[in-house]
Formats: sequence, C-alpha cells, structure tokens
Amino acid sequence: MAAASRISSMLSRSLLSKGRICGVGRSVACSYTTAAALEKPITPSINVNYTKLLINGNFVDSASGKTFPTYDPRTGDVIAHVAEGDAEDINRAVSAARKAFDEGPWPKMTAYERSRVLFRFADLIDQHTEELATLETWDNGKPYEQAAKIELPMISRLIRYYAGWADKIHGLTVPADSPHLVQTIHEPIGVAGQIIPWNFPLLMFAWKVGPALACGNTVVIKAAEQTPLSALYAAKLLHEAGLPPGVLNVVSGFGPTAGAALATHMQVDKLAFTGSTETGKIVLELAAKSNLKPVTLELGGKSPFIVCKDADVDKAVELAHFALFFNQGQCCCAGSRTYVHESVYDEFLEKAKARALKRSVGDPFVAGIEQGPQIDSEQFEKIMRYIRSGVESGATLETGGERIGDKGFYIQPTVFSNVKEDMLIAKDEIFGPVQSILKFKDINEVIRRANTTSYGLAAGVFTQDIDTANTLTRALKVGTVWINCYDVFDAAIPFGGYKMSGQGREKGIHCLSNYLQVKAVVTPLKDPAWI
Repeated sequence: MAAASRISSMLSRSLLSKGRICGVGRSVACSYTTAAALEKPITPSINVNYTKLLINGNFVDSASGKTFPTYDPRTGDVIAHVAEGDAEDINRAVSAARKAFDEGPWPKMTAYERSRVLFRFADLIDQHTEELATLETWDNGKPYEQAAKIELPMISRLIRYYAGWADKIHGLTVPADSPHLVQTIHEPIGVAGQIIPWNFPLLMFAWKVGPALACGNTVVIKAAEQTPLSALYAAKLLHEAGLPPGVLNVVSGFGPTAGAALATHMQVDKLAFTGSTETGKIVLELAAKSNLKPVTLELGGKSPFIVCKDADVDKAVELAHFALFFNQGQCCCAGSRTYVHESVYDEFLEKAKARALKRSVGDPFVAGIEQGPQIDSEQFEKIMRYIRSGVESGATLETGGERIGDKGFYIQPTVFSNVKEDMLIAKDEIFGPVQSILKFKDINEVIRRANTTSYGLAAGVFTQDIDTANTLTRALKVGTVWINCYDVFDAAIPFGGYKMSGQGREKGIHCLSNYLQVKAVVTPLKDPAWI
C-alpha cells in the first residue's frame, strides 16, 4: 500500500545531532536527535471549539456540569476542559440514538442516500485535514506529518470504502426442499455502542463509525478521556455532511463511569471496543450481564517480527525499527518481539542499535520528527518500569532507557538484546518505544516460541524464501501476517486477533457482519412451476 510506503519513508528520515546520555544500570551509547524535545514547544494555530458532549445533534454540557482537563503530552499542560459524561449522559445519548433508529430517518433512508452522506463526510475530512491533524497531534503527541499525510488520507479513504458498501448490502434467495420462497434479509442491528482508544483516536473513530453507519445503525461512541478533541470535531463534520440528529452521539468521559454505563445499557444492541485485553474482559463481562449484546473486541498484542537467515539485514533492520517504534511504540500490533536468526543476529543488533540512535525525537509539530512524547504520565511511568524490569531481569540495555528533558513525556528509543521469553519485556504489552531482540536457531523453534503467548494479533516475517514464508504464514497463530512489510492497513484488509487479542474483525467486508442481523423470510408457494 502506498500509505505504508510513505510511513516507512517518513520514519527513515532523521535529523542527526550528537549528545551523550547515561543509560540505566550501565553506560550505553546514546546520541539521539533530541533538540526539538528540549526547545520551547510550537503553539498550534487552532482554536479548540468543541469540548461539549454531542447528543441528538447538539453540543451540550454534561448533566452533572463536570469537566475534565485534556493535556498536551509535550508539556503536561492543559489544552482544554472537556465535558465529563457519566451514566446519565449515556442514558441521554442512548435515548437519542434509540429514537433515531426506531423513528428517525436514518435506517429508513435508501442506502444510496446514506452513502451520499458518508461521501460528503469524506470530502469534509479532506477539506479539514489541517485542523483534524493539529488536534490529533496536540492531544495525542503523534507527529503532525504522520497525522496529516498518512492517517487523515487513510481515514477519508475508509469512509469512502464503507460509503460504497452502503447500497451493496443484500441477502439471498435460498433454494428449499419444499415449495417455499426463502429469502435472507440483512438488517441493521440497532443502537451500536462504541468505545475507542487514545493511540489512534481519529482512525479508530472511522473504523467504528464508518461500517456502523453504512449498515443503517445509530451510534453512541465514548471517546478516550486522554484524546476527546478530534472525535468531537469529526462528529461535527459528519453533521455538516447531512447526518440526522441522534444518529451519532459522542460522549467524552471515563471508563468506570461512561464506558461501563454504555457496556451495561439495556437499550444498546451491539458493543464494539478497542483497547487493552484486561479492559476488554471487563467490557465483555458487563455486556453479557446486561442484555447479552454481541461484542467485538480489538485488543492487545505482543507481535513477533521474525528475521530469517536469508534476510537482507539492512532492510530488515529498517522494517523492524518501523514495526516497533511507529507511533511512539503505542500500537496494539507493534512488532515488539524481534526474533533474529543466530547467523545474522550480531550484525542485526549493531545496525538496529545504530538506527535507534538516529531516530529523531521531539516536538511532533516540527517537520522531520519521527517520535513525539508518550500519551501521558501514566503511560510514561509504565514504560519506564518495564525498562527497569528489563535491566533487572538480565537483558542487555544496548541503548536508550531514559527520559528526554524534564518536561513532557519523551522517552529515548530503547533497544534490549539477550532477551528471554520469561522476561516481562518479552511477555507483556509495553506499548512504548522499547525493542526486545531475541535469537533463534531454526524455523520450528521460532514458530513454537512466537506462538507461546496469550496474544495473537499480528506478525511480521522477513525472508526471501517463499517456502519459508508460506510455512510461517500458516503456522503463526495470528490475525495478520505481514511478509516483507509491516503495518499495511488498507481499508479492505480485515484486522483482528486470535486468542486474547480479541474477537471479530475491523475493516473490510468482514466488519459489516458486526453491524447486521440476518433474518430468514419463508413464504409458501402455491402450485409452483418449479422449486
């Protein structure tokens, strides 16, 4: 995919400068491009205009009147105060969505009319790329170039993809053994509750809202409390595109209050969640204990990236670096276990360390920056604990391991070697810029070790041998295998996990079934000419 190539190309650029920083527990080589992280941050040229809840087509205060701050991860400073939704606000939003589904025009519109609204929405996304990308970077910390040049085009493309599906959803006529006309009808499931994460706020908004609306459903979406701003802005654009009131409602708030209320609500017909495996278990339990609403889950991962003995080491190093460090390492499918064949291990390790040292870290609004800050202090501290754990468990800290500066949540790109499967850095989802490099001897061994995890979201395979690629593709127990590429996210490619990485699929045709009911209609045939 062209977008994936642009991501890799963008991340391969660096603005190299020299420095010396001491690592954790021992002296390590550190000469990162960190000047932009230490300078005064750029002030975004945008006003934050949408901070209230969006319910029934209107921006409104929370029922309690409470707000909460959303922070700039570059500094820890407050960007804005956002309405704090709770159970009462979820009730209001679900009531609006319920009425819009049962009485309103959206599911009664022709599919073509629904598609036209979604196409207009995609056009508006393209027209407002600068504002959306600025909000995404400011609230999340991801590089502006990544948001504007990669993610926003992917989002409008995905909305157009589902707009195109809206008038192509149809059932079958089924031959029966008796004289009956049998039809299957695909109907919208009703009110869809959706809970999205903070690492790709706009992209996850599109992954959830696009197929749900194309199928004729109404939606209540809970934005992550860390990153509510871009979802509210995008929802405003959807209404500009002609979405009727009540069809899409956005509630910003916290998981134990707003999220739990949405998961347990008896008038919500379907629930979709993206986030950690631990929270996914809670969401699934709450849904089951309420009205047994169906749930799709896109959860955590600890994805293996396998570098075989025949690999082009230079290319493998760059791709493995991209697979792990993209988006500050805050990717559910990050290639966070880098398995390297013993015959090329030493060469790979030296080059992987050198690549990490070239990585440009700093203010994500600065052109050429590859890595911004982590999302918040909680995630920052979690990552630093894992780094300390890696040192204490006997892994070799090759480079990195420290924070950058004394303001914001910047972490040095970190590389560990001599990592073993029983170490926490090899078992747990760190969700940060920490690469763990492991050595293997043969294909059967790496298959066994790669599959020895509770996760099964994705994997990367780097080899020039088609037989090796085919063997690994079928043996790895994951939802996506990327061969000699990584993080290719075309709108039509299904995405989801095996085992505790989730259930159901996002994107592609498979996602439509998440938001549809199948009804069989059987009618007797009198004196049929044929059956």
